[in-house]
Amino acid sequence: MPKFLPAYTAKHLFFIFICVFLQSCLLEKETLRKPFNAVRTITGLNRKIGEPFGIAEKKGTLFVSDGEKGNIWKILKDGKLEIFATDFDTPSHIAFDGAGNLIVADSGSHTIKKVSRDGQVELVAGVEGEKGYRDGGARSALFNAPIGVAVFENKIFVADTYNDRIRVIENGRVTTLAGGEQGFADSTGGGNAQFDTPIGIAMWTGGGLLVADSGNRLIRVVEKDGKTWTLSGNGHEMLKDGLLHEASFVRPTAINVNNQGVIYIADGNAIRAIGRRSFPIVETISNGRLGFADGKMLLAQFNRPSGLVSDSQGNLFVTDSANQLVRVFTSGEKGSELSRQKFERGQISSKEFRKISAPRWTYDPPKKAREIAGTLGEIRGEVKDEESQAWFHNGLDIVGGYGETARFVRDEKVLRPIAVQNFDTTRELIRMPTLGYIHIRLGRNVQSEPFEDKRFQFSFDGNGKPDGLRIPRGAKFKAGEAIGTLNRFNHVHLIAGRAGREMNALDALILPGVVDKRTPTIEAVTFYHEDWAENETEKRRGCIELVGKTRIVVRAFDQMDGNAARRKLGIYKLGYQAFTEDKKPVLGFENPKWTIIFDKFPDSRAVNLVYAKGSKSGSTGETIFRYIVTNRVSGNKMRESFFDASKLRKGNYILRVFAADFFGNIASNDIEFMKKDSLQEE
Repeated sequence: MPKFLPAYTAKHLFFIFICVFLQSCLLEKETLRKPFNAVRTITGLNRKIGEPFGIAEKKGTLFVSDGEKGNIWKILKDGKLEIFATDFDTPSHIAFDGAGNLIVADSGSHTIKKVSRDGQVELVAGVEGEKGYRDGGARSALFNAPIGVAVFENKIFVADTYNDRIRVIENGRVTTLAGGEQGFADSTGGGNAQFDTPIGIAMWTGGGLLVADSGNRLIRVVEKDGKTWTLSGNGHEMLKDGLLHEASFVRPTAINVNNQGVIYIADGNAIRAIGRRSFPIVETISNGRLGFADGKMLLAQFNRPSGLVSDSQGNLFVTDSANQLVRVFTSGEKGSELSRQKFERGQISSKEFRKISAPRWTYDPPKKAREIAGTLGEIRGEVKDEESQAWFHNGLDIVGGYGETARFVRDEKVLRPIAVQNFDTTRELIRMPTLGYIHIRLGRNVQSEPFEDKRFQFSFDGNGKPDGLRIPRGAKFKAGEAIGTLNRFNHVHLIAGRAGREMNALDALILPGVVDKRTPTIEAVTFYHEDWAENETEKRRGCIELVGKTRIVVRAFDQMDGNAARRKLGIYKLGYQAFTEDKKPVLGFENPKWTIIFDKFPDSRAVNLVYAKGSKSGSTGETIFRYIVTNRVSGNKMRESFFDASKLRKGNYILRVFAADFFGNIASNDIEFMKKDSLQEE
């Protein structure tokens, strides 16, 4: 958060108002005639693009940088892709110059490059593979994983992201326009201004520059003389619309100004806008939740959108990086609406995921089996009521010793511009493209002393103690290299799968030596009426009588070979089946109904559909898993459901509940009940 909140001078407020008012007056008819009404998908479902990041448009043709595969793609009119240029390290934002060359910030090589019209790549500035900070001749100047570029006349502007500076390339020389030490400061002189991880930049009115100052969660303005001031944001990390100084941003990453002067911002998992109204406000024009959804604009969902560009027809194109798609806000017929089902079918399977890397654990020796302390889908927190702050565990907890060195399990490079979160807390983490690692002192030993590894870029307080860490976009790590050391939680929380599409790590990874022959334990089965009143018939009459819609709650846990006796793990899948008293399946229950399955990370909103009141788990205290087995939850699919006893004929029956672990061990429990007065699920 900034050291102080931005202050707007009367001059700045007047300037902002005039800019927005004029564009509104001059272009109001066009704006009102063609507002966005939908979000559609342009390309990417075939997984040909590894990580679409930067995007640029020229004469109706789109060009996209691929940070994962090192390519620049050209998108043809039918949505098909062809390689326009290749052999980049980790290309990020891109922009065309006046001569038709494509300017590329190649973050992984710490350089700025250009691609000619025929696809030839040439170094513009920086030294290949050498990071640092130095102004001067373009071929000797140094950058630190630059991400943003913009072009105005004969100048190339660069967001030198991890140097926290805005640089200019002009006439074969590199100079610093604004920025210096990491932090926050507006300034009448560029040298005194401060930024924190500036990422996206775009040209604005009169040759000024807009900056997505991601670490500060602000939108800044750098004028031609380096004067720097804050356009919008209050520094708080949240998605909040409103007046420019009241609005909050999450992680602004890309910024674009269309031909009507409207400013668009890719922020966290949302698309925001300034200037669509006659009064300057920030508004969110998509759904801000992580995910995927095409269709109505305000319901559209994104997953780390990173690049924006507008065309002359008013369409806004978005690189939806973690969804690996290129999408468009449109009022016309650009793209096609992609269903969630088709999107899901296009994702990598756990079988494919397992083949990406050789088997190993997160410690050395790499093939020594370790104890599992937590699995995907377990509750964290406690369900006391519908407002309880409980959540799903999204990974696999692998036990180690305090201060033990944690290691990467596969070769990957950093793609998120801000890949480190929660520094110097127990939840410190790094998120790689396909894996995440939590509860680690990243790049530090047990005494919190930094490793001798320049990929870990620390900031320090006045006493020389690390007080921040960035691992730049493009930094590469190999399987077996050290991530850091375990904190007091004494385990690595390992996340398998791309963000928003996490898988069960037991299925997605091969962990050598894992054995589990232990059957889950079913502790209790409880019946509730539709209104959650407990079924009291057993207490009163010595038997269970079911009448109408019934909820079945199963208290159960699992253990694995090698687990400590106290260790309770979550169940992999649960279900139930109904029989007549002579043990013949009731119609519709010829096979067990597996209702709750943790093969993929569930929708975060489904916690109260999976876990009943009294469920709780965490780093301390008792662990209780009470599953509402009549509800349906699997990945993004979720719905409330019931066992409807009103569909049964009068008679005696058996209800069998199941609790299974990933390795195929199944526990079951039979409960006899009677129907006095027919059977199906809603």
